Amino acid sequence: MIETVQIESIKGDGTIPAYVARPATPLSAGIIVIPEIFGVNDGIRQKCDKWAAAGYLAIAPDIFWRFAPGVELDPDVPDQLQEAFGYFQQYDPALGVYDIEAAIRWLRGQGAAKVGCAGYCLGGRLAYMAAARTDVDASVGYYGVMIDTMLDEAHHIAKPLMLHIPTADHFVAPAAQAAIHAALDDHPRVTLHDYVGLDHGFAAEMGDRRDKAGAELADSRTMAFLKENLA
Repeated sequence: MIETVQIESIKGDGTIPAYVARPATPLSAGIIVIPEIFGVNDGIRQKCDKWAAAGYLAIAPDIFWRFAPGVELDPDVPDQLQEAFGYFQQYDPALGVYDIEAAIRWLRGQGAAKVGCAGYCLGGRLAYMAAARTDVDASVGYYGVMIDTMLDEAHHIAKPLMLHIPTADHFVAPAAQAAIHAALDDHPRVTLHDYVGLDHGFAAEMGDRRDKAGAELADSRTMAFLKENLA
C-alpha cells in the first residue's frame, strides 16, 4: 500500500511530507530512503516500492520541505539540474539529520523494531551523518557528497555503515575518496565498496546516469547488508 504522510518535525517547526510504501507481508523493519537533490521523484518512489516489496516499511521524507515543498526534478533536464543545485546551496544538512531522526521515530511508532536508511548523493551524506548522530540501526550511503569534510565524526559511528563510492565521481574528487578510505577503511563498523570507472548517480532507478550492472551490484550489497543488520 502506497500513501503520503505528514511527520511531526523534531524541531517543532512544521510537518515533513513523506512518501510511504507499506509491505504486503508482515513488517520486518523500516527503511528511510533519503533523496538526492531532486526531491521525492519517480526514482525515489521506485526505491521505496522495492523495499516494500521486500517486506520493509519504506519512507522517503521531503528533505526540501522547509523552502521547496513537493519539488520533483529530473537530473537529465539541464534547467532542472541547475534548480537542484540551487536547493543544495540552501539546504542545512544539520536540520536534515533532525528530519531523519523524525522519520526514525515515525517508523518505530509504526511497529518497526529496527530502522535502516539508504541515501543517495546529498542523501548519502545524510546517511553518514545519521550513522554518526542518530541511533539508526544501519545506514547505507551511495556517492555521498562532502563526507570527507566531516570525517572527524567517524568515531561516533556505533552502528553498521556501508558506503558505495564510484571512483569516477565528478562531485567527489579522488583526494576526497582517498581521505574517506584513509579514515574509514579500518573502522570496525564501516564497509566501503569502490566501483571502478563509474560516476555519480550510477544507481539511479532510471535516466542517463544509471549503470545497470553497477546499480544491481550495489543494490544487492545494500539489500544483504540491511537484511543482516536489521534482523
